[in-house]
Amino acid sequence: MTSMDNTTVFTSEDPSSFSPSATTDEYYDYPDLMCDRASVRAFRGRYEPPLFWMIALVGGAGNLAVVWIYLNFRRRLKTMTDVYLLNLAVADLLFLVTLPLWAAEALHGWSFGPFLCKLNSALYKVNLFSSMLLLTCISIDRYIVIVQTTKAQNSQMERRRCSRLVCVGVWLLALLLAIPELVFATITDAGELQYCRMVFPPHLGNRTKILTLSLQVSMGFCLPFVIMAFCYSIIVATLLKTRNFQKHKAMRVILVVVVVFVVSQLPYNGVLVMEATQASNMTITDCEEIKRFDMAGQVLKSLAYMHACLNPFLYVFVGVRFRNDMLQLLRGCGCHCPLPASKSQLSKTRSPLSSTRASVMSDSDTSQALSL
Repeated sequence: MTSMDNTTVFTSEDPSSFSPSATTDEYYDYPDLMCDRASVRAFRGRYEPPLFWMIALVGGAGNLAVVWIYLNFRRRLKTMTDVYLLNLAVADLLFLVTLPLWAAEALHGWSFGPFLCKLNSALYKVNLFSSMLLLTCISIDRYIVIVQTTKAQNSQMERRRCSRLVCVGVWLLALLLAIPELVFATITDAGELQYCRMVFPPHLGNRTKILTLSLQVSMGFCLPFVIMAFCYSIIVATLLKTRNFQKHKAMRVILVVVVVFVVSQLPYNGVLVMEATQASNMTITDCEEIKRFDMAGQVLKSLAYMHACLNPFLYVFVGVRFRNDMLQLLRGCGCHCPLPASKSQLSKTRSPLSSTRASVMSDSDTSQALSL
């Protein structure tokens, strides 16, 4: 970090993060003259490509399976959560598509041109925001189905229509929040290679960078976390009052969902808060500290990206109907899997004490996952 003409210059080796607020190539290179980031770029070249490809392949397989199951076993979307889960799988797939390009950049620099730089950066942000907002919608739907059971039963058709409008609103909001990437993402020089980064011109100052980071943290983590925490805490309190013999399993599922969300998203969002603080107060001035901060940010960013791999297993395959559909899909591909249990067999294994609650909670696969 340095200062030139009273304009703060701070660069991060995270390509999806923020770069110098400069306008010429000589300014892009100037921070690296003051603090050589070669070791950070070398670390990124070793660390990110194999991990990003693993996340893309595993997450792609899981989310493609979700879409395939909907297309083959769900001729129509029956519930609000069905609509949200399908949109979540599409959002995660579009997000995962961006990872191979970032992996290639980590190895050889950005060689795909300025248009793809803007498009890939914007696509990354659109699907980051839409995925987090859809997880919020799923938690609200679980709250309605389990806590407000009468309302859920009486308004299923209305809620289903509403879910489509909500998804349209989520995608439009995500597109709106990705506008900074379309405007400021560009190709910069670092060492002998070029990278795709966010670059804010000096006349905009650091306020634009701070605002962009604040929007990502608030809409991509804080708002979803607050709503999820509220909804799931009420759901747990409701389950504790029921006589459903499966309530302990239901609470374990909720706990896993919340813990995975917090563990994967909180550390990286903490890094983004530190970046905003750095842009505002210049808290980090030592070169070695800056490089350690960059490396830590890359590791925590990868941890946050792994959530796209886990979503199908946390929100979909834990449900009985989806597991049965998945087994049928595998059998159709030649896998010798045991036949899925029939509905009558499932009903025989359910305690009479839980029949009322289970009938309500089967409104969606997500809700069913809490009762089976």
